[in-house]
Amino acid sequence: METLIPAVAIQKRVAEMGAQITADYPADEPLLLAGVLKGAWVFLADLARAIQRPVIIDFLHTSSYGEGKTSSGEAKLIRDLDTSIEGIHVLLVEDIVDTGITLDYLLRILNERKPRSLSIATFLDKPSRRRRPVPIRYTGFEAPDRFVVGYGLDFAGSYRNLPDLCALAEEEGQQTE
Repeated sequence: METLIPAVAIQKRVAEMGAQITADYPADEPLLLAGVLKGAWVFLADLARAIQRPVIIDFLHTSSYGEGKTSSGEAKLIRDLDTSIEGIHVLLVEDIVDTGITLDYLLRILNERKPRSLSIATFLDKPSRRRRPVPIRYTGFEAPDRFVVGYGLDFAGSYRNLPDLCALAEEEGQQTE
C-alpha cells in the first residue's frame, strides 16, 4: 500500500474547506450537511468541526459498488435523510466523486425536495472516470485513477480507519474465494 496524501495534509485542506464554507453561507440560516454513507463519515466529521457556525447533520446511504472495485453503473438509495430539506441550504458531503452516477442520482432526488440551495463538497474528485457531469463546489483533492482507501474510503469494508489516503496495491485488491 502506498501513501498518496498524508493525514497532516488532509487536515490542513479540510480546515481550508471549512473556512470557505463558513464564509459562503449566511450564519443566520440553517445549513444541513448531508453525508453520503458509508465513506463520507470521516470527512464529514472533520469538515463539520472545521465549519465555524451551527450545522445540522444527517446521512444518506447509497450503493453503486457492492463488494467490488468498479461501479455497477447504477445507484440506489438505501437510507434516506431524516430531515426535511425544503427551504434550507444543503451541502451534500461525499468521500469521492468518481463516475458521477451516484451524485447525479442524489441531486435529482434532493432537488425535488426544494432546498434553498444544494451544493456538493467532496474529499476527492476523480474527473478521469466521470460518466455524468456533477457541479462540485468544494473539492479537497483530485484523486489519481487508482483505487484508493483510507480516511473513510474502503475496499470490501476494510481500510476506512486509515488516517492517510493510500493507493491499494493490485495484489491487495484481488478478490479471494
